[in-house]
Amino acid sequence: MVSEWLLLLGPVALFMMSMTLTPGPNNLMLTASGANFGVRRTLPHMGGIVGGCFCLYLAIALGLGTLFERFPALQWSLRWAGSAYLLYLAYKIATAPPPTLSDTRARGKPLTFGQAALFQLANPKAWVLGLALIAGFLPDSGPTLLNAVLLVGMAELTALPCLLVWAVFGVAIGRFIKTAAAWRAFNVTMGLLTAACVVLILR
Repeated sequence: MVSEWLLLLGPVALFMMSMTLTPGPNNLMLTASGANFGVRRTLPHMGGIVGGCFCLYLAIALGLGTLFERFPALQWSLRWAGSAYLLYLAYKIATAPPPTLSDTRARGKPLTFGQAALFQLANPKAWVLGLALIAGFLPDSGPTLLNAVLLVGMAELTALPCLLVWAVFGVAIGRFIKTAAAWRAFNVTMGLLTAACVVLILR
């Protein structure tokens, strides 16, 4: 049992790194949050992504994917709700005040743990990643629940530093933005890119 998991560790880590380091809705929002609020205030956002994905992937392993196959209307309802929520988040990013003044920065609110976790239910990249992870790496032998918890836990431990990279990337970008006009342009751009991800959800 232990040897089997040791053999899985490398492939799972490489899979998660390749999937988590590539652009997607989460990474765009983390970049914007890192630039506007810094890494420390973005930590609940990152924690929500990890927590939400953990619950989602565990549910997929226990049969949630089959439920959506049987009831397509449920899947489409979730997609439309997720699209609306993502557009709301994109609007908040695009209209965020420049963090160049202390008073506007103090009023800024990064995504909370709960908001980030809830979004994973409608995040198409999270679904694709979760389905591929469970189909490709969940062992056939042994208790399904224990295997799923170990696999998903391993995957999310790998994902966390990858998410941190995007937040730090945002911080680095923020250091080069010096004017309020440049901040507004950056926030609008990130908002538009986040809104564009709706195409991935509804296609």
